[in-house]
Amino acid sequence: MNKAVNNGVWSGTWVAERLGVGLTGDDTLTGLLGLALRRNPKRAHLLVSNVLGKHVPQSPGVVYGHGFALGRRVRELLGDEEAAAAVVLGYAETATGLGHAVADGLGLAPYLHSTRRPVAGVAPAGGFEESHSHATSHLLLPEDPALLVGDGPLVLVDDEFSTGNTVLNTIRDLHERYPRKRYVVVALVDMRSPADAGRLEGFAREIGARVDLVAAASGTVRLPEGVLEKGQELVARYESRETPAQPADTGRIARVELRWPRGLPDGGRHGFTPAHRARLESALPAMAARVAETIPGAARRVLVLGFEELMYAPLRLARELEQVVPAEVRFSTTTRSPVLAVDDPGYAIRSRLVFPAHDDPADGPGERYAYNVAGAGFDAVVAVVDSAADTPELHAPGGLLAQLAAHAPHVLLAVVPSYVPEPLYVAVSSDERSAMLPEPLRGPAFSSYPPDEVGWLLQDLSDVTLEAPTEEREEAIQSGGAHYAESLPVEYQPSEQYQEVFREALDASAERLAQAVGVVTETVIAERSPRPVLVSLARAGTPVGVLMRRWAQYRHGLDLPHYAVSIVRGRGIDANALRWLAAHHDPRDVVFVDGWTGKGAITRELADALKEFEESDGITGFDPEIAVLADPGSCVRTYGTREDFLIPSACLNSTVSGLISRTVLRSDLVGTNDFHGAKFYRELAGADVSVAFLDAVSARFPEVADAVGTAVKELLAADRSPTWEGWAAVERISEEYGIHDVNLVKPGVGETTRVLLRRVPWKILARAGAGADLTHVRLLAEQRGVPVEEVGELPYTCVGLIHPRYTRGATGADGKAVTV
Repeated sequence: MNKAVNNGVWSGTWVAERLGVGLTGDDTLTGLLGLALRRNPKRAHLLVSNVLGKHVPQSPGVVYGHGFALGRRVRELLGDEEAAAAVVLGYAETATGLGHAVADGLGLAPYLHSTRRPVAGVAPAGGFEESHSHATSHLLLPEDPALLVGDGPLVLVDDEFSTGNTVLNTIRDLHERYPRKRYVVVALVDMRSPADAGRLEGFAREIGARVDLVAAASGTVRLPEGVLEKGQELVARYESRETPAQPADTGRIARVELRWPRGLPDGGRHGFTPAHRARLESALPAMAARVAETIPGAARRVLVLGFEELMYAPLRLARELEQVVPAEVRFSTTTRSPVLAVDDPGYAIRSRLVFPAHDDPADGPGERYAYNVAGAGFDAVVAVVDSAADTPELHAPGGLLAQLAAHAPHVLLAVVPSYVPEPLYVAVSSDERSAMLPEPLRGPAFSSYPPDEVGWLLQDLSDVTLEAPTEEREEAIQSGGAHYAESLPVEYQPSEQYQEVFREALDASAERLAQAVGVVTETVIAERSPRPVLVSLARAGTPVGVLMRRWAQYRHGLDLPHYAVSIVRGRGIDANALRWLAAHHDPRDVVFVDGWTGKGAITRELADALKEFEESDGITGFDPEIAVLADPGSCVRTYGTREDFLIPSACLNSTVSGLISRTVLRSDLVGTNDFHGAKFYRELAGADVSVAFLDAVSARFPEVADAVGTAVKELLAADRSPTWEGWAAVERISEEYGIHDVNLVKPGVGETTRVLLRRVPWKILARAGAGADLTHVRLLAEQRGVPVEEVGELPYTCVGLIHPRYTRGATGADGKAVTV
């Protein structure tokens, strides 16, 4: 007989010898199943599948292959026409991945699995009980309420059939709501008694439907009289002897960013279509490559560990990983089912790790388990969870990650965004929204910055074409036909001449920049928080945020968190980013960072947005006071300088900002529960100076340390109340030049540069006598055919004027995209 063996011993021997339990049936049966015991008042024994990927680590190819093969058999049974009309339904928690694989083998049908996780805003389309399970109530929560409607076959998938009660409960509930003529029951093993098998046939006749059965193997379980009581006594006796798996040295825990495709469901909880599968399969090679890069080259044995109902995504990832790494890859999943562990080769569960639930389960806190991981010799474990389960409990001492790290030298955490359908009628709370949101994007997968320098609370829109010619964008913006955040200007690599201007500006101003960085960072630490959470306003604020973080490391040894978020004039700050920040940090520690102030529009925008956020979400503590490198408009209290000088990062677009675009907010791309978007311009890597800019400024920190200390003392003692001098000047210029729209007046070197790079400029006002700070502005103006007008009384070094009432035929600008 083909048996699953440990050192030549069938993994059901221990139970069989002590309880007299036996398996009879197909020759392949004991190759598929072992036996274990559990504390359960309904059934003491447990059939442990060796090919399910739940309790026993197995090759992902073997796990997926068994389910896929069953799906092919179902397709042959139904024929293509009926298969195309079928719906596949899998059972939580053990058969969610198996059902997915069956649906893949069937090829044409959508898939749904039951769940024990209620989801706000999604109405149940049905439910049923699983009589012998540790946790019984199942919910059906399809995003499309019509998914289960129709007369095509319903294919029900479970790992085993022991009594048939679960299938009867399901069919009874669904047939009353959605009657159909045909059902197909699929399982790895059919272990019903002849009486139970007859009961299913009788039930099928009763409802007037055809019920077919497809299984990889069949047989029966021999249960002697009194086996339940004997099993319970045996469990109690051995549980008292059970000792925790002995840990090795604590391993290293690290996070790997998968870059899961935006909007792709994490599994079949709300439905998974063939189109979803195609999207996943196209993304799998890149995701597996990212995981492979983080696995030590010397690793010989790697486990990909799924999370309860989340089986399919980690299984497919493991199967892809199996193809690209030299190590032996195995797959299994955590579970809520308590099973006795006995370290004996004749027993199916050799070890167990116990840890608290970490996804805030609806039925309250409790223990969760990972079996046959401890002592299995894994060099690395890749734990895959959904974002709803990426909680403090996961990371706590005694949590899953800590338990894994005690038994594997390398533990990698990969988080898949929890997919939640848009609610039709029920509002989603702030806490629920924050749980849905993915982890920040980080370099090198997103941006050219090192991963510890900044986490981007954005979604990656790199694959979406968003760029439009400058003149088309300007016409659409000023006509009211589009908002500036709905498209992007074309990103050009700078010419050699312009790169030389940047290099000269950086060399000339690096020391002044370093001092301003030191002053604003010291002011923040002194007045705002001793351990601030830096949140830069993407993208101009992001290089400044990185520099502030570097100063805190250099001067105080602090490793400050730093994130980048989107704020859009007229539409406010990304509320989902605020929800994520509030869920992970104390809002009172958050300090918003920008590069410079112009007329103070973003300062006012942030204040208004935070007030609105407090009213909508009830979350308080965020301080609207922005910390900036330069405040020439006198709009804030926290700054490094109020001089209007050239900050070289303003000279360029993405090539000095981690190769990240401006942020995008468009309703067809950014949903209610999404972060705002941005693009990563990998193709511009050859012209990227992002890190070089940071390094050049950071290198001057030792030279300016004493000057920073003196300047901070003076600044903290001074009256720094904003005068809003810049805003008054902008209003005056708007009227004097007949523009009558302050949004078309962009004061300061940084804002003027943006006008020349992104918008259609009309003219540049330059303060008389301004020198090197305007070299790059004059060069850009010359290239755009824009006049530079010298003005005597100007509180800024320069002011850029966007062409008012712009159309493509307007004069005053050449309408060509700048060649920089």
